[in-house]
Amino acid sequence: MAPLTICRIRPPTTLWRPALRLFSLVVLSIFLTSQTALAKKDHLRVITDSNWEEILEGEWMIEFFAPWCPACQQLQPVWNEFAEWGEDMGVNIAKVDVTEQPGLSGRFIITALPTIYHCKDGVFRRYQGARTKDDFLSFVDEKKWQEIEPVSSWFGPSSFMMNTMSALFKLSMFIRHCHNYLTEQIGIPVWGSYTIFALATLFSGLALGLILVFIADCVFPSRRFSSANYYQKKQALQQARIMKQLEVEHEADGEEDDEEEEDEDYDEREQDDLWSRGVPEGRPVPRTGDFEEEAVRRRVLGTREEEEDT
Repeated sequence: MAPLTICRIRPPTTLWRPALRLFSLVVLSIFLTSQTALAKKDHLRVITDSNWEEILEGEWMIEFFAPWCPACQQLQPVWNEFAEWGEDMGVNIAKVDVTEQPGLSGRFIITALPTIYHCKDGVFRRYQGARTKDDFLSFVDEKKWQEIEPVSSWFGPSSFMMNTMSALFKLSMFIRHCHNYLTEQIGIPVWGSYTIFALATLFSGLALGLILVFIADCVFPSRRFSSANYYQKKQALQQARIMKQLEVEHEADGEEDDEEEEDEDYDEREQDDLWSRGVPEGRPVPRTGDFEEEAVRRRVLGTREEEEDT
């Protein structure tokens, strides 16, 4: 009888062990690569409306860009390389996407892209030099930013004026989103969207005006209407004006009467003078009760004329 041969079967775990080791090495390498990439990206800070006040402390170099801008796309690799030196130089390198942060675009008055600002403890200066990595490094290392005039406090990003400008930019972006929603999602025509915004602007202005008038009337009430004797005083003033006007008219009438009396006296004196000289035109107007005197005077005048004729 042939001897019995026993074959030892290898466990399956020992067969998959090299494959597991290889798989673990691949996963570890991918993890380390991703961590390295994340570490590089962390050098470049992203500034938004929620964290922009962080740049008021320390030293910063901030780039304002837009994804659609060709000049910004050319500058981006250089800016990323410059960001890797930021930690060694003690300066924070950041970027702001103006398409996603319209408030910051208005706060810093961004009129051209890309725009670069240097900030040192809340004092802002606009960088206008060459845009290479070496120029950025020398600008920070040699403190060339001290030669640039800082932005006025009136136009600083934390001033009241720039806060208002930021709010206006946010409002304009909100209106743009509403317009796109009305025309693209709901299907309203463009002229219909403009009409809606025009009416909304009109009614909001009227409402705001009424609110401001109400507040002003409550805060600064009119003193003349607050007085209890206001209407009595007003009535007394009106009566005084009427009395004064009547007095003026009465004085004017009196002056006219005086002038008429003077004219009558003057006419009577002229008539008396002519009568004394025997001029017929100077005879006084006869009165109803003096017919006899008038007849006598006519006789006297007739006798005088006869004597003169003879």
